[in-house]
Amino acid sequence: MSRRIKRMNPKPRDRDERKEARPHQARSASKAGPRPGGKLGSKPSRFAGERPQRRPPKAAQERSAPEKPVEALLPTKVQTVTVTADENNMRVDRFLEARFPGLSFSHIQRVVRKGELRVDGKRVDSKDRLEEGQSVRIPPLKLDAPKVVGELSEAAQKTLKALKEMTIFEDDDVLVLNKPAGLAVQGGSGMTRHIDQMLEVMRDAKGQKPRLVHRIDRETSGCLLIAKTRFAASHLTGAFRSRSARKVYWALVPGLPKPKQGRISTFLAKDEGEDDTIMRIAQHGDEGASHAVTYYAVVETAGNKLTWVSLKPVTGRTHQLRAHMAHIGHPIVGDPKYFNIENWQLPGGLQNRLHLLARRIVIPHPRGGVIDATAPLPPHMQQSWNLLGLDATRFDPIENAPEE
Repeated sequence: MSRRIKRMNPKPRDRDERKEARPHQARSASKAGPRPGGKLGSKPSRFAGERPQRRPPKAAQERSAPEKPVEALLPTKVQTVTVTADENNMRVDRFLEARFPGLSFSHIQRVVRKGELRVDGKRVDSKDRLEEGQSVRIPPLKLDAPKVVGELSEAAQKTLKALKEMTIFEDDDVLVLNKPAGLAVQGGSGMTRHIDQMLEVMRDAKGQKPRLVHRIDRETSGCLLIAKTRFAASHLTGAFRSRSARKVYWALVPGLPKPKQGRISTFLAKDEGEDDTIMRIAQHGDEGASHAVTYYAVVETAGNKLTWVSLKPVTGRTHQLRAHMAHIGHPIVGDPKYFNIENWQLPGGLQNRLHLLARRIVIPHPRGGVIDATAPLPPHMQQSWNLLGLDATRFDPIENAPEE
């Protein structure tokens, strides 16, 4: 697919029209809201709009005492239960896991697959979502021994300390971590340490552990949102699905993108290799192709040879930002999958690591108000910023990018 750069056109366009890089209109800095890097909870520009006030998050030492453990009774006969407001929009498998903490994953899948579990009298899939008031028929279940929350081992205490050191924001419902580059969010082949596994040390008195509500790549650092309760998980995953969450990324790329502010719109599809998976630019109608939209803005340049860009993904496809920047000829520095410029030499002093930061996340809080969290540059990117003379406090023009 050829790349076309087009200036502003006053004619209205269909949002799915595939213009691969067209500029967005920027406001002046004086009209814009706070730049990323401001205090948590400050009112964001063009992210959240008006919002009701909510009670400030409780400090860790002010948290209420944990609830007494509730023992899940062994259902020896068929039960019929009603989906509560807190369980609205939960997946079927998560619903069972929350109701019966000792229930094994394999047993959940088996009762759902066999049709023994029914919702309003109908068969469902484990990934289907429930609605408040629905009637769920639960067959006799075989519970495993629930995990007992007791005194943490020395290794678990170290893990808990590591999580606390990563924490950017925390209250009773939500946790935002500054995930370091190189640490995976979920396990994979040969993966022994990852965020999902580390969260085991944060199980509450009922045996429930915090849940991931989105993911970022292993080599990408920055804001990672975690739900501490099933109530929060339901609301936060709903916000991602409805695109109410706003994310900003920072990256370092070779050359100077033109125009300096633009929109990248393509279709992306997975190419599965023997050892790796990569996203390729696809055509509308290709098998497995999904529409992907990214806004970008040049923040500062270093002699037109390297450029700091800010990115706002509208959609959330795998490797979307990395594939999109490579597509317009400015792959992200240190990207082992998508950096495809031949004979390009890394400037002296810069580390050959992925220069991509999940800088900021703004999302409605499950109980009202807005979560607005910002992550600092990771050490290898801070080193590059220092060597190139880039000022991390500069105004970020991506604030003014549209949200569709």
